[in-house]
Amino acid sequence: MVQGSFKRQVEVGRVVLINQGADANKLAVIVDIVDHKRALIDGPSTGVARQAFPYARLTLTNLVVKGLPRGAGQSVVKKYFEKDQIVSQWEKSAWAQKLKQRQVRANLSDFDRFKINKLKNKRAFAVGSAIAKAKKQA
Repeated sequence: MVQGSFKRQVEVGRVVLINQGADANKLAVIVDIVDHKRALIDGPSTGVARQAFPYARLTLTNLVVKGLPRGAGQSVVKKYFEKDQIVSQWEKSAWAQKLKQRQVRANLSDFDRFKINKLKNKRAFAVGSAIAKAKKQA
C-alpha cells in the first residue's frame, strides 16, 4: 500500500470511532467499502449493528484488525476483534482516556465543580508560595 502523508487509511479491518447518532463514541470495524462516501461497519463486541455508515460520521483510529477478510460475517468479525484485543488496546490509548475524562467532567454536579475550583485555588496558592519562598532564598 502506498503511504503518503496520511497515517490512517480507509481499509477493511480499520477500527473506527463513531462520532454521531445513537452509537456515538462506540468502536466498530470497517467490513467493506461501499463507495467513496460510505463504508459497511460492524461492531459485534461493542453493540454497533452492521450498517452502511458515511465517513463523515466516522473517525479512523490507529487500530487495525489484522487479516480480516472483506465482507466477513458478524461471527468472523467478532472472532478477529476479540483475538486482537481491540477493546483493551483502545482503552489503553490516550484518546480513549481523554474521552472518558471528558465524560466524567460532563457528569459533574455544580457542587463538584465548586470543590474542584477550590482545590485548584489551594494548589495555585501553594505553588505560588513555594516559588516566592524559593526566589526569596536565592
